[in-house]
Amino acid sequence: MAIQPIRHFGDPVLTTRASEVTTFDKELRTLVADLTETMLDAPGAGLAAPQIGVGLRVFTWHVDGELGHLINPTLDLSEEMQDGEEGCLSFPEIHFDTPRALRAVAKGFTMHGEPLTVEGSEFLARALQHEVDHLDGVLFIDRMTPENRKAAMREIRSSEWFQEQGSPAIKLSPHSTRGLVM
Repeated sequence: MAIQPIRHFGDPVLTTRASEVTTFDKELRTLVADLTETMLDAPGAGLAAPQIGVGLRVFTWHVDGELGHLINPTLDLSEEMQDGEEGCLSFPEIHFDTPRALRAVAKGFTMHGEPLTVEGSEFLARALQHEVDHLDGVLFIDRMTPENRKAAMREIRSSEWFQEQGSPAIKLSPHSTRGLVM
């Protein structure tokens, strides 16, 4: 287990769809351990494999004292929406209201290949959606209202971490955002 560096906005791995996990082996268990240790050290409510530069469909979460992970997740979302503050370890110190489904059911597998279903509402639902989005190459700024996205981009461009890495080309995600962003 080792704490890994977290990739920041502008790194192409964050906007690339992650690949399905096909082998449930020691290497996968090490990845889950690294994700967990990195997330807890940051600290964060969740961390997806692409955020540490690994293009696999794996994420961890730590919400309300519950620690978990999910491999190859799918999501079923409620029609009812919530709006609340959201941040991301790949966007240090950036927090904005972001619309999300109020409830989510995530289905996938444990690191041992056993089926797992996680049901969450409010903050856990938000975390599950946020992390699955990472696996699809969708960033939380892609889910914001146009006004919040503009304000977030202003903060990002003026942030120290963004200026230190240089200014990559910024473009909208090519992935569907379910009509939540223009």
